[in-house]
Order: sequence, then structure tokens, then C-alpha cells
Amino acid sequence: MYTLRIIVILLFLLPGFPGIGQERYDLDSLKQIFYSTPSRQNDLELLRAISYGSMAPDSIVKFSDLLIKASLESSNRYFLMKGNHKRGVAWQRKGEYDKALEDLFKAAELADAIDSISSLGNTYIEIANVYSESDNSTLAFSYYNRGIEALRRGGDSLAVGLTLYNFGDDLYESGKLDSALLVTRQARTIFKKYKRSDYEAYSLGNLGRIYARQGQMDRAEGLLNRAIDTLEQYEDYIAITDFAGTLAEVALERGDTLAAIRFAERSLEAAENFQLKEDLKNAHFQLSQLYESVGDSEEALKHYKQFVRFKDNLENVEAYRNMANLRTDYELAKKQNEVDLLNEQRKNQQIIVVASIIALGLILLLALGLYRRNKFIGRTKKIIEKEKNRSELLLLNILPQETALELKEKGRVAAKRFESATILFTDFKNFTHYAENLSPEELVKSVDFYFSEFDRIVEKFGLEKIKTVGDAYMCASGVPFPSEDHAERVVAAACEMLDFVNDAKNLTSEVETRFDIRIGINTGPVVAGVVGSKKFAYDIWGDAVNIASRMETTSENGKINISENTYQLIKEKFQCSFRGEIPVKHKGMMKMYFVDCMKDPASWPQNEMQLSGK
Repeated sequence: MYTLRIIVILLFLLPGFPGIGQERYDLDSLKQIFYSTPSRQNDLELLRAISYGSMAPDSIVKFSDLLIKASLESSNRYFLMKGNHKRGVAWQRKGEYDKALEDLFKAAELADAIDSISSLGNTYIEIANVYSESDNSTLAFSYYNRGIEALRRGGDSLAVGLTLYNFGDDLYESGKLDSALLVTRQARTIFKKYKRSDYEAYSLGNLGRIYARQGQMDRAEGLLNRAIDTLEQYEDYIAITDFAGTLAEVALERGDTLAAIRFAERSLEAAENFQLKEDLKNAHFQLSQLYESVGDSEEALKHYKQFVRFKDNLENVEAYRNMANLRTDYELAKKQNEVDLLNEQRKNQQIIVVASIIALGLILLLALGLYRRNKFIGRTKKIIEKEKNRSELLLLNILPQETALELKEKGRVAAKRFESATILFTDFKNFTHYAENLSPEELVKSVDFYFSEFDRIVEKFGLEKIKTVGDAYMCASGVPFPSEDHAERVVAAACEMLDFVNDAKNLTSEVETRFDIRIGINTGPVVAGVVGSKKFAYDIWGDAVNIASRMETTSENGKINISENTYQLIKEKFQCSFRGEIPVKHKGMMKMYFVDCMKDPASWPQNEMQLSGK
């Protein structure tokens, strides 16, 4: 499990692990020295001790950053390795696996450079943990084996025990219970030899989880309770998240639903202390099922909503990577055409040079060569002109016309402020689930089916498409040209988008998946401009954009959710339902409305459309 692996390695990396209650005292003392003694704020050993003694991921990142900076300034590769290693562990606990691997591979390179076998072994184990959490079992097993080999060469038996524990945990997650049982027992034997009750508690907990999955509930419950009792003495509530969740399953299997709810609530509380997204998702789902089984529908719904929220936040990295590769391949194909044209021009220029030399002695061949050369130049000019027009068309597809002209004339585009613009965001329901189960080709084709129609609607209402990110579609009105009715145009376009999504459900297709959609809209001041120096992109920024995104996340499937700002601009033409004041992240309570219909469709220029959301 994610949390168990992290904590075991964390304990291992704290040489001379202090007694119960002493760890917090030592850490607080070290932090007091750091904050009260400016002359020691670049002390490498002090920064290492604080970063390795901290439990909260954000605190670990903060002090690891300081350790890395100070190590670079003093050219100390040992502490630079320690800083990268510990920061990689913190990123892993936060679920940011790309950052974790980047830091851990740097740490492995440094450990190898300074010939620190034990540090290299520890780092390989952490890399294996990250790959395991990313569901890449092949690379996980490979780096576990590398780590065990390195640690055995270094003669560190306790480290081998910790590695065996992690390996057993990964075997458990892979469903190889007999192998997991054998490896975990070996790890426990080593921990007992070293009299490490904290490590042994982890082994007991994992043995309990294995027995529970094998159906041996009595043995499972006894081992899990022993593990939790020990870990509570060390105030290690991260591991309790998983063990308490398993106890809830055991209690449910015995028919004691109330006890199962108590254990599940205990698991949720531990997960909330460290904001462990995966564990929060699992705990909320478990509680939703338990409350539903006892007839408490209100609590069940509350926890299920939280489960969906955390589930949507956990992206399928591999699916998005494949989709990004498909788009990259498409862009590379277009660039390859340009490269092929340049190569063809170089080859033809060589032919012209050779023909010109021969033509100096042969008048007839010279005449023929001139004729061929003139003919080639004519073809080349047509090709160049065609490619130039194509490039300009592609640029206009990427940027607004006024922005594209400014970029061609000046080589850059100045950012502009627009006092009032309306921004729209869309998002597909359960897109992450579909991304996990569809092939990249099917996923891209399904998304393109919707986004192509959205592009047509955006053009119809004179809006500006800003960008798409995954399954999110963003457009705006009032930029790059201010307009009086920008809010009405965006809301009308949103209605037609919703119509299309609803109508598409009635169209059967074997190669395209149908989605539900949420739409959010907000109005306010923005700053617009072009970002990038090679692949240009027109974008907008501002608090109004952030609020529009919040409107989408707080909307409901098949609904258009608008803010108070937008409502004041469109209320004369559109019928809306007041939702009340709803909490918005970083914004507090905000008034929101659902758009129901247009009051007088004949008054709008595009009166042939049928508005949805009624």
C-alpha cells in the first residue's frame, strides 16, 4: 500500500529512531534552532535532520528544498543526494509521481557517483514503490530486485528486511497472496531479530490483511488489532488508515456493521490528517456502502459524493500519456511534411549546380538545363506559396486574426486587459473511468466527436476558443474584441452545446463513447495574450477564469451553472433558477444559478436553436 511503504522507508531513513514521544520533541527542538539561529539556516546536517524527521509532506518538501539549495551552494554531493531522495519521498506521498521519479533518479545517480551502496539500494526501493503505485509492476519488481541486491552487498540486514516488507506489500496488491505471506514473514523475522517493534507492527498489519483476503478472519482481526495498538503508541496514524479499513472489512464479514462503521471512520480520520487522496477515496466509498446497508441514505450519499470527488481527481496517467502521444504524433507528421519539402529543395539545388557545370560546355544541354531550371523554379514557387498560405491558415486556426497579424509584424504580442469578458468551461462526467477502459484511439475519437461540434457552435456565436485540456473545453466572449452581449452569446452557446450532448445519446455508435457534461460560466475582467516562443497559444488569465472553472466543478450533470456576475447580465433574456449560496474553494460562499431556458428565443439572432436545461 502507498502509505505503508512510505512510512516504513521513512522510519528506516531515521538512524537511531527515537523512543515514543521523543521524536516530536527532537523535531520541535531542531525547528526552534533553525528559526531562532539565522547563522545555522544553511547548516546541512540541521536541514537534513529536520526534513528526515518531518511527517507532513509539505514540511518535507520545504526543508528538502532548503537542503538541496544549500548543498548546491557548498558543492556537497552527499547532502544533495539526501535532499533529492527525501523530496522524492514527499512527492510520492502527495501522489505526484513524475516529480517523485525525477528527484529519486537524481538521488540514485548521486549515490552511485559517491559509491554509497546503502543509499543506492534505498533509492532503488523508493523508485520501485513509485512504479508500484503507478501500476507498473514490471518496473517495480525490477527495482525491488536491484535494491535488495545493493543492500545485501552493503551488508545491511535491516534494510533487506524493510525491502522484503515492501516487496511483500506489492505482491499482496498484485493478488499473489501465498508469495506475499512468505516474504512478509521473512521481513517480520528480521525485525524481531533487531527488536524493532514499530517495524514488526507493519508486518503484523500486512499479515492480517493477507489472512483477511484468504478468509481467515479470526487470525486477521487479532494481528490487525496488535498492529494498530503498537502504531498508536508511535502516533503513526498514516498506517492505521489501511489497517483500520481492513478491520472494517473483517467486522462486516462477521455481520457487525456498526463496528465496521467505527473502524471505517477511524480510517477516514487518519487519512484526512495527511490528505492521502487514494486512502480518502477508499474510506469514503467504504463508508457510503456501510451507511447504505444500515439505511442511513443521507450519510451514504454524503460519503459517496466525496468518493466521486476524490476519484475524479486521480487521473489515469498512462491513458493521458497515450492520448498526448497521439496528438504529438499528429503534430510531428505535419512538421515532417515541412522537413521533407526542405530536403527536396536541397536535392534539387544540387542537381541544378551539376547541370549548370555540364551546360557550360554543351549549349544544347545548357538550353535544356535552363528550361528545366525555369520549370522547377515555377513549381517551387507554387509549392512555397502554397505552404506559406497553409502556414498562415494554421496560424489563424491557433490565434485570433488581430493577434496573428501583430505576431507576424512585431514578433511578439502585448498582453491586453479586458474589463468584461465571459468564460465557459465544460467537463465530461466519469471521463477518468472511460480513459481507463478505452483504447487511446477510441478515447481520442470520442472526445473529437464532441469538441468538433463545440468548435462549430463557438464559431456560430462568434466566441473565441481558448484551449482544451484533456476532457475540458474552454472558450470565451469579449476577447480579443470587446462586445456588449458577450455574456448572452456564451450562455446561448452553452445551451446549444448541452442540446448536442443530449441529442448525441440517442445516436448509436460502435466506435464513439457518449458522455454527460457539466458546464460552468462566469463574467469578469481578464488579461489576454500569447504564451510560448515556439508553439504559440492564445490564453486568458484572471480571477474571473478561476471562478468560471469553479462554476463548472460545482455544476451538475446536464446543467449550466452560472455566477452572480453572469446572471445580472443575462437575466432579462434567460430564465434561471437560483441555487443559493454554495461554498467555493478559496472564494467562500458564492451565489449560483442554473440556466433553464431563453425567455424569448425569437429575440435572439440565432432563433432557430432549441435551448436545453428546461
